[in-house]
Amino acid sequence: GEPDMSTISIRLPDSLHKMAKTIAAEDHVSMNQFIASAVAEKVSALTTESYLKERAERASADKFRSALAAVPDSEPENFDRQ
Repeated sequence: GEPDMSTISIRLPDSLHKMAKTIAAEDHVSMNQFIASAVAEKVSALTTESYLKERAERASADKFRSALAAVPDSEPENFDRQ
């Protein structure tokens, strides 16, 4: 079925509102769709950033070195040589 939806009222500076309206019209989407996708993009960027930061904090140079040590030493194939 339809996803649950919330209605919010936002205040935008006139200049930002005009620019958003123009872009939405050029993309043939409603202002509602434009704003929803803008929020989704920002949420995605921030959650990815915090996820990567968390991963980086859990990583360690020792783990990296032990993973690297597990890679067998071998000569590169001819097509991989510079």
